[in-house]
Parts: sequence; C-alpha cells; structure tokens
Amino acid sequence: MGRPTSRRAQAEDEALIEAFLHMMRAERGASPHTIAAYAADLRDISGFISARRKSFHSCAREDLEAYFAASAASGLASNSAARKLSCLKRFTKFLLAEGHCGDDPARLIDGAKAKRSLPMTLSIAEVDCLLDAAHEATALADESGRRRALRLACLLELLYATGLRVSELVSLPRSALRGDRMMLTVKGKGGRERILPLNQKARDALDKYLAAQPQLALPGHEPKWLFPSWGEGGHFTRQKFARDLKAIAARVGIDEERLSPHVLRHAFASHLLDRGVDLRVLQTLLGHADISTTQIYTHVMEDRLRQTVFDFHPLSAGAAPPKAV
Repeated sequence: MGRPTSRRAQAEDEALIEAFLHMMRAERGASPHTIAAYAADLRDISGFISARRKSFHSCAREDLEAYFAASAASGLASNSAARKLSCLKRFTKFLLAEGHCGDDPARLIDGAKAKRSLPMTLSIAEVDCLLDAAHEATALADESGRRRALRLACLLELLYATGLRVSELVSLPRSALRGDRMMLTVKGKGGRERILPLNQKARDALDKYLAAQPQLALPGHEPKWLFPSWGEGGHFTRQKFARDLKAIAARVGIDEERLSPHVLRHAFASHLLDRGVDLRVLQTLLGHADISTTQIYTHVMEDRLRQTVFDFHPLSAGAAPPKAV
C-alpha cells in the first residue's frame, strides 16, 4: 500500500489526537487550558512527521528526535521542549495502551530538562503595604467605587490567606463558603477538591464585601459566583484582577513587573515555609497533585536550615552564614 500522503497522515493523526484529548477530559479531568496546550503541541509534531509521509501510527524514534532537533535549531526554549516531550510521551503511551501502535517510539527519547527558576515573590512588609493600601481605598472611595474597592480588598485577603490559583479565586462559586465562613471549599485542577481555612482578616474582608453586595448577602437568593460580573464567564476575570493589582502596586511603590496574582500565591507558600510549615501540608494547601511541584519552594527551607546551623552550632559563633549559590 506504500507510505501515506502527507494529507492522509495528518488526517490519521487528527483522529488519534482527538481520541487522546477525549480521554484526558473524561478520565483525567484535564482543564480546557491543558487540553488546548496538548492539542497544539501534538498537531505541531504531527505536521512535522506528516511532511515525512509518516503518521503517529508509523513514525519511528528517529522521526520524533528529528522534530526536537529541528525545534532546537529554530530556537525553541528548553522549557518548551521539555513540555512538548512530556505531552508526546503521555500521548504515545496512550496509543500503545489502546493498541494503535506496536511500540512506543517516544519511550527512549531524552530531552532537555525544564529549567525551574525560583518563583518571584514579595516580602511580608510588601504584602502588608498592598493590603493596607487596598483597605485604605475602600475608606476613600465614593459610593459608586466602594463596592469595587471592597471586592479588590477581599480578593487580595483571600488570595494571600489561601494561596489559591487566580483562576480558582475569581471563579469561586457562592457555595464555596461554609456557613461560618471559617473555610473555603475549592475544586481545583483535575476536579480535586480541597478545604482551605480562612484567617480573621480574610473573613473580615469577606464580611464587608458581602454586606456591600445585597444580592450576595441574602440567603437563598445568591448568584452562582462569589465575585459575579457582567462578563461572558459570569464572574470577575483574572485579567481585570491583575490590572487592579498593578494599580495598587504603583500606588505603594512596588514595581508592577514584580507583581501578579500568581506572585501573591508564591508569597503565601514562601512565607508559610519560612515559618516551618511541612512541605506535604503546603502541597495540600496549594492543590499540587505531585510533591515535586511544591519542591520549587525548598530554597526557602534551605535558607532557614542554613541560618539555623550558623545560629546554634557551637563552632559557628560569630560567623556569617554563606550565601546560597
């Protein structure tokens, strides 16, 4: 029958990709963002191997290695290459398990490890400045702006109190609040549910926000979302939250490039670890499926352990701890 044409090879691949994406949605609970990223990566690889008149049914390890070599030559970053390879390996394992191929051509491919940079974060003093400025804005705003100011103050307090992902925060359903408002019930990535405690400042900010939003405070008549909006999604958007956050940063003299909702999530994690919270507990709070994701914050623990040794070891008296390298 001969090798397939480029067009036929891509058509074969598209059916396999769709089957894989369906499995990821139905069985793994993958988010729309993850599905879109997998689809883009796999279709890019398919386009390359189909030009060789190969499909995922028939390609060999050499074809896939040629793709990564060509991508590297065109300037693909190592982090992006590592992501694409991870996606490809998951896909080819699926094909093998489903009987679509007799071997896994990606099994032995080695790629560059993703460079894991230290997360950008803020000091406790900087977070305090942000929160103070947000609360001051609620007192200074006129009647029309006060609800928006209270919403921003509430969002900031909740984010720093819980370490939520910004997408989880802005899309909190009204039902996430328990009656006593001591806890939040959050459904995160992969549909995994976790319960997060709220500190007193977060509860106070939440009470003030709800009291200023009559439609939210009235039992039995609440809208679906805790932070509703007229937008297409029905809730406040992360883009709008990020813009409001940068405006607060400019007001208190924090470089806007250093600040985003995700930086406050990093601050939450770093500040807890700095005070001795167990890494497994932090993993649960952050909603990480794998402890290796949480380990990006271990630089905080290393700094604390180094300082402890130089503070208390009898031969270290008067010596300054070496800087981390």
